[in-house]
Amino acid sequence: MIKSMTGFGRGKYENEGRIYTVEIKSVNHKYADISIRMPRFLNSVEDKIRKRICEYISRGKIDVFISFENYSNTGVSIKINKELAKEYINQLKELADETDVKFDLNVIDISKLPEILKLENEDNEELTTNELMFAVDNALENFVAMREKEGQRLVQDIEKRIYLIKDKVNEITEFSSTLVEDYIAKLETRVNELLKPGIVDETRLSQEIVIFSDKSSIEEELTRLKSHISQFLELMKQSSPVGKKIDFLIQEINREVNTIGSKANCLEITNRVIEIKTEVENIREQIQNIE
Repeated sequence: MIKSMTGFGRGKYENEGRIYTVEIKSVNHKYADISIRMPRFLNSVEDKIRKRICEYISRGKIDVFISFENYSNTGVSIKINKELAKEYINQLKELADETDVKFDLNVIDISKLPEILKLENEDNEELTTNELMFAVDNALENFVAMREKEGQRLVQDIEKRIYLIKDKVNEITEFSSTLVEDYIAKLETRVNELLKPGIVDETRLSQEIVIFSDKSSIEEELTRLKSHISQFLELMKQSSPVGKKIDFLIQEINREVNTIGSKANCLEITNRVIEIKTEVENIREQIQNIE
């Protein structure tokens, strides 16, 4: 199933007071660019998270936000900076002596001083990794589901436009089949208007017709154009990432359409070329968001 490169997914896992929250969002990008923000003590899991994400995506700028709350007794410890506390006390005593201010300080007051108490997460890598990955997988599941849903919407819109282009190409094919005959009729009429009847150089007339036929022939372009359209529609049915391939094909379709517009000396064909180019530009914008 074709996926969009735009998506968002949120996952959460809670066990015995430990709460892991993972949010993943993505936007367009030529390659896979993954940025992860999380508490420092979880850094050891970063590589595993990157590999897990790459199992699900191939392109896009991916931002991952991880938060952790621990209300359990497991994995948490409180450290008291005793040396710093003693230094606070000594300095405050000196200040009290120098200013004749009563020295009145209890242990609760000391604990509130900066850097005295520090909450630390104990190293329990296996437990943390296993629990965090549950949240990561949950977020990825929701993230991929959203990208698939958005991808289907893009496919429906693009297919509608590519079928419209296909219809216009078929109309151009019908008009191109009569280009030479119309030119011959116009040329003979013009010649008869300028010269006396019966004094037409048939050889010269034939040469002009051959030259016109060669310059205005768009059969090769139409054949390639129809082939590109067929390939495009087939790619839209694939489940693997096809963004780069269909981007290339839409460039080739645009190239053939431009050539047809420059070669075909026919107002009806020109009008349809303009319509096709409009749809090609719309498709080009849409496929920039396909993985």
